[in-house]
Amino acid sequence: MGIRKKNNKNPPVLSHEFVIQNHADIVSCVAMVFLLGLMFEHYVHIYAYILFVSWILGGPEETAVNYFHYGLKDVATVFFYMLVAIIMHAIIQEYVLDKINRKMHFSKTKHSKFNESGQLSAFYLFSCLWGASILVSENLLSNPVSLWDGYPHTLMPFQLKFYYICQLGYWLHAIPELYFQKAKKEDIPRQLVYISLYMVHITGAYILNLNRLGLVLLVLHYFVELLFHVSRLIYFSNEDRQTGFTVWAVLFVLGRLLTLSLSVLTVGFGLAGAEKQGLNPAEGSFNVLFVRVTVLAAICTAQAFMMWKFINFQLRRWREHAQTQTLKKKSSSSKSKSKKGQYCPLKIS
Repeated sequence: MGIRKKNNKNPPVLSHEFVIQNHADIVSCVAMVFLLGLMFEHYVHIYAYILFVSWILGGPEETAVNYFHYGLKDVATVFFYMLVAIIMHAIIQEYVLDKINRKMHFSKTKHSKFNESGQLSAFYLFSCLWGASILVSENLLSNPVSLWDGYPHTLMPFQLKFYYICQLGYWLHAIPELYFQKAKKEDIPRQLVYISLYMVHITGAYILNLNRLGLVLLVLHYFVELLFHVSRLIYFSNEDRQTGFTVWAVLFVLGRLLTLSLSVLTVGFGLAGAEKQGLNPAEGSFNVLFVRVTVLAAICTAQAFMMWKFINFQLRRWREHAQTQTLKKKSSSSKSKSKKGQYCPLKIS
């Protein structure tokens, strides 16, 4: 993400600079159109489908809880919450990150990385806490068998479905943010790869009714990523504080192993031995060998890709650390030599 320089001159209306400077206000106006639609009686049902989680299916009478299913109307809901994510992104940037940047006087490189870590830290923290509360309320941690027992899990409680809607809306908003934040051309491919990975895995878990497994893996992954970005924020404030990266490195490897273990246990063994087998999209069942192998292949490929990036990151850190240590030794040796050269004792004639 590049640095947005404020210009006293007003750019031409609808120019690129105008859209970038005022994108939060423009998106807010678009979101207000959807909200104002609730005021008109003839159109209230249309806008209600967009703003609120739809596809309600009644739950058991004794629980008096409504459960939800997914459908095409969710696309409009995801679009609306993408607009909300853009607005929240602008608020955090302007009222929190920009103020810290002005005080710290970061370089251009650190400025971009600080903004990225600041935005992602806020999102990962919120998603971790929200996802953990759903895991506790649905007893998924105390009863791991529920990850595959009773598949297909076509019925979702409100919190779980809304969680997935917000996740898809957030990662979808990251695509236009590349333009709004003036991302560098060399950084765009890297960010598009990560955005695509998130979108494919979250959408896959949502459509294939693997929402319980997806929730557990998301919370686990977000917790590890949160630690990394918080460690990077601390590092920017004081470069001597690098303990967080060491803790993150250990948890990153453990997180990959746990992700693979849960995926193989749920998809490879749990669903393979489930009572309901076969492909029936109408009933939400995708429990066939081809789908299971495809899901496991996608998860394993993503974990292998992240491990490869992790190893390269650690090697680069070790090289940089070795170079800084070498420079420090050279500087200390040169200083000691200069001090010896300055000492000239008086000769007695």
